Amino acid sequence: MQTSQIFFVVLAFSVLGIIYIFYPRKSINIRSVDINGKKVGVEVVTTPTSMAKGLMFRKHLAENSGMLFIFGNSAKHSFWMANTLIPLDIIWIGNDKKIVDIKENAPPCTASVIRSFCTSYIPQEKANYVLEVNGSWCAKNGVKIGDSVLF
Repeated sequence: MQTSQIFFVVLAFSVLGIIYIFYPRKSINIRSVDINGKKVGVEVVTTPTSMAKGLMFRKHLAENSGMLFIFGNSAKHSFWMANTLIPLDIIWIGNDKKIVDIKENAPPCTASVIRSFCTSYIPQEKANYVLEVNGSWCAKNGVKIGDSVLF
């Protein structure tokens, strides 16, 4: 292959990658989830960019509100609290919509750039969804591993 052909192949894959990241996904109509009869109003995130930002830089999260991450695969999706200013409960949810793991009251981490200063939380089981809510929300509402989540 000539240098110009290699350049165009690399350029084409780069453009496709950028389109994938910024291309609008199908609209998700989920507005809330229900765990043990307790409704949580949610912001839904599905793109790599919105997932990477998550709840960073938020100074407040309304009671019974959260963020629902919808992944395209079942895996042990790790989360960390970089630039997160409020404690959160992180709830991993399997494909069957049952809670597979919970990290309660994950503390804020304001180490802005260097990831190694912030703890990564990895679930014990694979999950397709993650719900972040205010810290101590699970304890206050009796939410535990194995509970069903409706959405």
